[in-house]
Formats: sequence, structure tokens, C-alpha cells
Amino acid sequence: MHLTFRQISYFVATAEAGSVSGAATRLNISQSAITESVRALEAQTGAVLFDRSSKGVTLTYQGHQFLRHSRLILAAVADAGRVLKTGSEAVSGVLNLGVTSLVSGYFLADLLARFRRIFPNVQVKVVEEDRAFIEHLLVNGELNVALMLVSNLEDHDALEFETLVRSPNRVWLPAGHELLAQEQVTLAAINEEPLIGLSIDEMPQSNAALWQTARLRPNFALTTSSVEAVRSLVATGAGVAIMPDMTFRAWSLEGDRLEARSIQGIEVTVDVGVAWRRGSVISDQAQIFLHLAREYRSER
Repeated sequence: MHLTFRQISYFVATAEAGSVSGAATRLNISQSAITESVRALEAQTGAVLFDRSSKGVTLTYQGHQFLRHSRLILAAVADAGRVLKTGSEAVSGVLNLGVTSLVSGYFLADLLARFRRIFPNVQVKVVEEDRAFIEHLLVNGELNVALMLVSNLEDHDALEFETLVRSPNRVWLPAGHELLAQEQVTLAAINEEPLIGLSIDEMPQSNAALWQTARLRPNFALTTSSVEAVRSLVATGAGVAIMPDMTFRAWSLEGDRLEARSIQGIEVTVDVGVAWRRGSVISDQAQIFLHLAREYRSER
């Protein structure tokens, strides 16, 4: 099997755009070039990577797995070029990095892997805590920078931050659920269903604000600290869940499918960003991390 960098690039663009036409526009090439490349990739891997419909394409379970590896390949190639240009092996020292739990599962691994590839001689010390304690450590100077939820940041006088990703809340539904017939689902309709809640990273407070606005009381079947448990429970029909879109994956660990729909009238987002102490001298290592985080934002 001989895969090309171009095939992988075209596959990722199609997966992210959700259509061949969208990928062609993004890459400024013909749709036929995208189609032929993806078909050749499927033939070489022996896997169906996309489900195709008149509305576009969606990843299959195998496609979802391949997307993760494809993004790593593209990032590794880009990072290799950066190493050659910057002489980054000369950079050393320590980066004290804070992270909150939900963010660590969906953003930390990729950013940290890229940082370590480019700057292998910088020692990274990671502290995972809740948002309030991470703020305390930043203000005290015990952390150089933190990767965290910034939508609920409290100490704006002492901290600065940049938002990397704004993630809308959507409702997760099991395959075949009757609410999937709607493009947008109302909170009142969701309220008729048993609800699976996530207990980490102030998600209960974020969801509570949604229900208070609608003057409804949610019908919780259970609450868990595991995003994967939420995914599996929804996929097997135990309930539905309101979750930030950054955590959505169309397949549970067991291989069961779920889908997501927008929530009508809800514009509140869960924001992920980087934060540091206001007015402090940002270390070289922290500046480098901030630069990579900004690049990550543009890629997203």
C-alpha cells in the first residue's frame, strides 16, 4: 500500500468540509480531483471512509479512525519543516503548564505532541486541576500558562487570555431517534427525554444556565464524569445529552453510532483558550506554546 501526502490532505479537507465541493473550494482544485483521490485512497486501504448522500459526506467508523492518524501525519510533516527552519533544538528550559480536565482530553495531547516534536529539549510539567485552582496557580506565578475553559474565567483583573475555539452546545441523540428528523431541536423537546449529564469542568453550571433561561427543569437520568460514558450511553439509547461540539465523535468506543443536532435559540458557547498572569514577563517557553496554540486555532 502506497499512500501519498496529497491523498491524505484531500481526505482531511473532505472530512472537515463535509462535502467534496467544500473541500474543492477550500483547496482551490476541481471536485473530480478530490473524488478520484478519495476513491483511490479507499481502494488502497480497503476501507469505506465516507458515507455519501445528496447532502454531502460523513465519516464511517473506519473513516473516523483514519482521520485521527491523517491529522497526525499532516502535523508531523509541518513540524518537521519548522524544526529545520528554526533550529529549535537549541531551546531548552521548563514550561509549567496548567490544564482543566475536559480540555486535557480534547486539546492537550495534540498541542503537547507538537510542542515536544519541535522543542524536544524543553521539559513540560503539566498540572491538571479545576478552573478555580488553575486560576490561583497562574496568579501566584506557579504556572507559566494554562490551556483551559475560558468561558467561565473569573479573575479578569489578574489574568489575560486568548480564545482558541468557541464550541456551541448541541444535543447528542442515538441513531434512529425521532428528533433527528429536525434540523434544530428545542429545549422543550429535549426536556421530554431522559438526560445524561457530564459533571466535569463546570459543565453542570453551563447546562444549568441553558435550562434556567428556558424556565425548564431537566430530566436527568444520570450524571457521569466521563465523556466516553456519555457517548456510549447516548449511542445505546439510555438518554440524550447536551454537550459542547468540540467533544462530539460519531461513534462510541463500542462502535455504536450517534448524531448531534443544533439547539434552537441557544447561542451560548463553551470556549477553550490559553490564559496567563496579566502584566507578567512571559517566558520564552510559554511564548513558544502560545505561538503553537495560535497556529492550532487557525487550523481548527
